[in-house]
Amino acid sequence: MSDEPEPQQSPPGATDPPPQVTGTDPESRRSAIDRALNLIERLGNALPDPAVLFLILMGVVWVASAALARVEFDEIHPVTDEPIRIENQLSGPVLAEFLATMVETFVGFHPLGVVLVALLGVGVAEHTGFINAGLKALLGVTARHLLTPMLILVAIVSHTAADAGYVLVIPLGGVIFHAAGRHPLAGIAAAFAGVSGGFSANFIPSGIDPLLQGLTQAGAQVIDPGRVVNPLCNWYFTSVSSALIIVLGWLLTDRVIEPRLAGTNVDGDLSDLRPMERLGTREWLGLASALASMIVSLALLAAVSLPEGSPMRSPQGGLTDSGALLMRSIVPLIFLLFLIPGVVYGYVAGTVQDHRDVIKGMSKSMSAMGYYIVLAFFASLFIKAFNDSNLGALLALKGADGLRALNLPPQVTIVGIIALTGAVNLLVGSASAKWALLSPIFVPMLMQLGLSPELTQAAYRVGDSTTNIITPLMPYFPLVVVYCQRYVKGTGIGTLVSLMLPYSVSFLVCWTVLLVAYWMIGLPLGLDAPYTYP
Repeated sequence: MSDEPEPQQSPPGATDPPPQVTGTDPESRRSAIDRALNLIERLGNALPDPAVLFLILMGVVWVASAALARVEFDEIHPVTDEPIRIENQLSGPVLAEFLATMVETFVGFHPLGVVLVALLGVGVAEHTGFINAGLKALLGVTARHLLTPMLILVAIVSHTAADAGYVLVIPLGGVIFHAAGRHPLAGIAAAFAGVSGGFSANFIPSGIDPLLQGLTQAGAQVIDPGRVVNPLCNWYFTSVSSALIIVLGWLLTDRVIEPRLAGTNVDGDLSDLRPMERLGTREWLGLASALASMIVSLALLAAVSLPEGSPMRSPQGGLTDSGALLMRSIVPLIFLLFLIPGVVYGYVAGTVQDHRDVIKGMSKSMSAMGYYIVLAFFASLFIKAFNDSNLGALLALKGADGLRALNLPPQVTIVGIIALTGAVNLLVGSASAKWALLSPIFVPMLMQLGLSPELTQAAYRVGDSTTNIITPLMPYFPLVVVYCQRYVKGTGIGTLVSLMLPYSVSFLVCWTVLLVAYWMIGLPLGLDAPYTYP
C-alpha cells in the first residue's frame, strides 16, 4: 500500500479550479490569437456601413485638403518635378467640377464595369447549372483535404487574366467549400488571399509585368538614361513565391481560419445554390458539350491572337503587354467564355428552354449586385477626391524621404522599402498608380546605394501584395464583403479584416524573408536581373 494520502474528491456540483496555463502553451497562444482577432472583428464591425465610411472619409479628405492647401512642402512631385501642393477640395471651382463630373466619376470607376460585365456571363453559367456541374465533377476528382491548395493555385493563376480572380475565383471559393461541407467563408478567405494577398506571386507572365517594368525603367533612367529593364526581370522570384503563398495559405486556412469559423453559422439565403448530388447522364452530356464549346472558343481566340500580325497584339508585337488588345479584352472574354458554355450546357442539359431563361440568369446576377453598386458610387467619389487632393502623394513622399534619411544597410533598406510600400498600399490601392509615384523615388535612390532597379521592383511587389487584403480602401474589398454576406448575413468590414489579417502578416513576414534569403543565396530574380548597380 502507498503511504501517500488519497486525493480529496470534490463534492458534487463543486467547480474545479481553473488549470494553470503557461504562456508557452499552444492552446493559450491560440486563445490569445482568437481573442485578438475577435477584438479586431468587433471594432471593425462597429465602423459605419462601408458606403457611409467612404462618405465620411471623403469629408475628412475635403477638410484636410482645405487645411493643408496653404502649407508649403519641400517634397518634389516625381511627375511634375515641382514642390508638391495639396489641392483644396472645398474651393468653389473644385466643388462645382466635382458635381459636374459626378456621373462620369461613378460610371468610369474601373472595378464597377469589370465586375458587372464579367458577372453577366458568370451569372448565366451559374443560373443554367454549368458552374454547379463543373464543381460536382471537380469535387469528384479532388480530395477534400486538397481543396485549399487547389483553390489558392487557381487564384494565383487568375492573375494572368487581370481582375478575373475578384469576380470569379473568390465567389467560387465560397461555393466550392460550401459544396464540400466546409465553411464557405474559409473558401472565400483562401481565394482572396491567393488572388489579392499573393498578387505578385505567379509563374505565368501577365500584363502587370511589362506595366511595372516600364515604370521601373523610367525611374532608372533618371540617373542612367541608357538603363534597360527586362519585362520578366522578376519572373523566377515570383514563380518561387507562388509555392510560398500556396503553402502558407493552405496552413493558415486549414489550421487557423477554418477552426475559428467553426462557431459561425451560415445563415444566408442559399436558395439559388443547387444541391451537389451526383451528375446524371444528361448533365454529363451537357458538361461535356459546354467544355467542348469552351475549348473551341479558346482555340479560335488562339488562332486570332497568335499570328504575328494579329490585331490582338500591342504595337510592339507582344500579347501580354499592357497595351495589347488581348490584355485589354480580358473582362469581355470572361463574359463570353462563361456565357457560351453556360448557354450550351443549359440547352443540352435541359435547364434552359429559350432565350428568356438566359436573360433571367443575367438579371439575377445583376440584382444581387445592388449593394455593391451603392458602395462603388461612394468609393469612386472618395478615391477621386483623395487622388485629386495629392494627400496620398504627400504621405508616400514623406515616408520615402524618412527612409532615405536613415541610411540603413542594404538588406534593412530593402525590408524598409517593403514595409513602406505595404503601409502606402493601405491608402493607395492601384499597383501601377503607386509604382508610378514611388518608382521615380525608390529606384534612383537605391541605385545610388548600389542596389539594382530589378531588386527594388521585387521588394515593391512584395509590399504591394501583402496588405491588399486588410484595407477597406482597396476597390474590390467591399465586393468581397458582399460575397461573404451571401453566406453569413452579419459579415462586416471587421469580419473580413480579422479573417485576412493572419494571411497578411504571415505573407508579409515570410515573403520578406524569402526575398532576402533569395538575394543572399544569389538565385536569379528573373531575366537580365542583377542585384547590384552598376
